[in-house]
Amino acid sequence: MTTLNEFSRCVAQYDPHALPVSAAQAIVRQWATPVTAVERVPLRDALDRVLANDIVSPIDVPSHDNSAMDGYAFNRAALAAGASELNLTIVGKALAGHPFMGRADAKQCVRVMTGASMPADCDTVVPQELVERSADSSSIRFAANAVLGGANRRLAGEDLARGHAALRAGRIMRASDLGLLASLGIGEVHVRRRLRVAFISTGDELRSLGEPLDPGCVYDSNRHTLFAMLRRLNVEALDLGVVRDQPAPLEAALRSAAASADVVLTSGGVSVGEADFTRQLLQTFGDVAFWSLAMRPGRPLAFGRVWSGERPGVGQPALFFGLPGNPVAVMVTFYQIVREALLLMAGATPQPLPVFQATSRQAIRKRAGRTEFQRGVAGRDAHGQWRVTPTGSQSSGVLSSMSEANCFIVLGHDEADIAEGESVQIMLFDGLI
Repeated sequence: MTTLNEFSRCVAQYDPHALPVSAAQAIVRQWATPVTAVERVPLRDALDRVLANDIVSPIDVPSHDNSAMDGYAFNRAALAAGASELNLTIVGKALAGHPFMGRADAKQCVRVMTGASMPADCDTVVPQELVERSADSSSIRFAANAVLGGANRRLAGEDLARGHAALRAGRIMRASDLGLLASLGIGEVHVRRRLRVAFISTGDELRSLGEPLDPGCVYDSNRHTLFAMLRRLNVEALDLGVVRDQPAPLEAALRSAAASADVVLTSGGVSVGEADFTRQLLQTFGDVAFWSLAMRPGRPLAFGRVWSGERPGVGQPALFFGLPGNPVAVMVTFYQIVREALLLMAGATPQPLPVFQATSRQAIRKRAGRTEFQRGVAGRDAHGQWRVTPTGSQSSGVLSSMSEANCFIVLGHDEADIAEGESVQIMLFDGLI
């Protein structure tokens, strides 16, 4: 069995003490194997689920040629006569769901409403506001150059043709997708089962909400942050609570998590402190690819596998992410390292998070040799250009900076100090957090 550690050493830029973010992402991506179980669910239960197979359209959409607006349908042959003005006799009316069943010759037209089936022999619609009706409403006249042949007609299959893929496997279902499948008459779909993610906070100083706050202790914010971030990804989140910094209960918690989940997340306990037992335990029943990233915040981050048995390869395996203990570092590492892995394991086809160029409103200190994700407030100036200002203290313990900010300022591995007015990349929180 190839271990993650052996695999990682073959990755370009591998550095066990300060792994570049791009290398860490590549390693994680390689081991994020999608779940295989599939469920069939009603369409209304498919929102935010991952499609397990391509959806092929069983019908043409629209199913018939129809009018794109209210007006009068006629045959384009009437335009070929060369007259500057057309006079057409109205021979009927077509409404959506109530087609005109007769025919119209080259000198006739049919009153049509938006969505109505195009009458036989008609292929063009002149909008009603461009015509003049006769006093008895039996005919219309309009300038021949008011409309081109074939105008204002939607063709059968124009939106989606029968036999073509409507949605591809790996798509996370959105509201518009539910409407699209409903338009095809599809009421149930096959989706991947939801990913199960267990999360644990470690630390003797942590207290859960409702508990008394003893001297030197703090309330555990990380589990609530992790729960919210996991819920946004529509995974099955298993909150295993706070575990004290003691080897026996921590080992039991990790084994239990591996037995019940596809992925195990911990916060705290992966640095080199005397009471950071997670690192010690993983050396006995885990397989760790890396422990440290060239990243700020989020340097102490472990990635690997844990088993529910007493040693690697025994029992149920789960991917493991040991996140830092500081609240901001938890969020940054989750979004930059963990999020894509969870989407891949859920069977989705994740797209790179979008970044934009912005002008920094102030100088930013940055050390080359690590990727930094500073918190910032971005907006557009009077010329529509993005401008961004750091939120102040970039300490990984200042969680309020994440609430104040609306973006990450992404400073690349090789970048150094940024001068005021210099261009930087930003990653907006909207749609992410």
